[in-house]
Amino acid sequence: MRRAEVAVVGAGAAGLVAARELLREGHAVAVFEKSGRAGGTWAYDPRADADPLGRDPGAPGAVHGSLYASLRTNLPRELMGFSGFPLAGRVFAGDPRTFPGHREVLAFLDAFAEESGVAARVRLRAEVLRVRPLGEGPGERWAVAWRGEDRAVAEEAFDAVVICSGHCTLSLVPKIRGIDKWGGKQMHSHNYRVPEPFRDQSVVVVGLGASGIDIAREISHVAKEVHIAARYSEDRLGKIELYQNVWMHAEIDCIQDDGRVRFAEGSAVAADTILYCTGYRYHFPFLDLDGLTVDDNCVGPLYGHVFPPKYAPNLAFVGVPSKTLVFQALQLESKWVAAALSGRAALPGEERMMAAVRELYRRMEAAGRPKRHTHVLWPEWVEYMNWLADQVGEPHLEPRRHEMYERALRCIWSLDDRYRDRWEEDEEHDGGDCGTVEVNMPIVIPPLEDE
Repeated sequence: MRRAEVAVVGAGAAGLVAARELLREGHAVAVFEKSGRAGGTWAYDPRADADPLGRDPGAPGAVHGSLYASLRTNLPRELMGFSGFPLAGRVFAGDPRTFPGHREVLAFLDAFAEESGVAARVRLRAEVLRVRPLGEGPGERWAVAWRGEDRAVAEEAFDAVVICSGHCTLSLVPKIRGIDKWGGKQMHSHNYRVPEPFRDQSVVVVGLGASGIDIAREISHVAKEVHIAARYSEDRLGKIELYQNVWMHAEIDCIQDDGRVRFAEGSAVAADTILYCTGYRYHFPFLDLDGLTVDDNCVGPLYGHVFPPKYAPNLAFVGVPSKTLVFQALQLESKWVAAALSGRAALPGEERMMAAVRELYRRMEAAGRPKRHTHVLWPEWVEYMNWLADQVGEPHLEPRRHEMYERALRCIWSLDDRYRDRWEEDEEHDGGDCGTVEVNMPIVIPPLEDE
């Protein structure tokens, strides 16, 4: 077995579990984290960017965090945590709820980093500026240039680099026809923290992902009106019965000459704010290499969403896929990377990996799925999890966890946030369906890119 010196970029959940698996496999690890603490997106920051749309994460004073103050997990504790270190059955920050708040998850990650020995390997306020190969071929070394807290820049050589920098930094803001006519406020959910600034306003929330649903519900308690605009909402257009002042619309068609927001189904409203809950773009500004691109939010080519064929196994990504059991997927991807670097897991040759990537693209095109959905695993997320498990000799996903995740998705898109506090009661009384959802309200889970 080979022992590699590995640089891990990012100390969020992905970077922490990647470092643990690399250490377990006998590798030497240095974790680079540009902020002042580990935890990644789970580290709440009450500040917001000077630009409310958050379009330049590299701007002076840009804020990395995207959490809002009230955020709770949308998956139960049992579906989070890592092997040997569960979140279920333990309390880390005094929040024992089945769906805990972000402070509980951050405390869990802190405890995980300490117990696993990863915390001692994390370099805080160490911003990676450039990652480049020092040679060509599968055995090349990698140069990592980074800037420390004293603003001095250093460069070190490693055998491998694992990118774990997440994808909640560069805001995705859709282009709206006639937006130049808009005289109100525009904001991305990256900069949303509390509902009070929206008091007595008419707000258009763009996006029907988990964050859009959460934020629309929260601001409805202080706003005059909330109008949700989203693709794939045709089955529930109009007033949402669960709320006094929330309406569902199709996506925004344009801003009219009179400044009103017009929706694709034909209705129009006068609004004070457009709040984009439309997700993020993958963003790796520090990568300096040929043959890897981000095109229409597709990072490619990536074999198994992890390895660029040209540079495997010495360059890898952990945490690119979405819409799955995230923490468990992070762990399986990390195990795969660590085993590939040690030689315990064999990767196909470059051509075979490229052929697999092309086949994925072909299947997506045949199914009519846009390129931007390349890393959105749902609804085939179980197949990916089991395929990853096969790469490292782990058991397949337990049916209970599969069923629990699908149930959580149904509850999220029911638009009724009471499911978090009624989870055990509903499970006991109705076998796992969302008991709080009105019988006549259809539950159609959208393709989920609006987040």
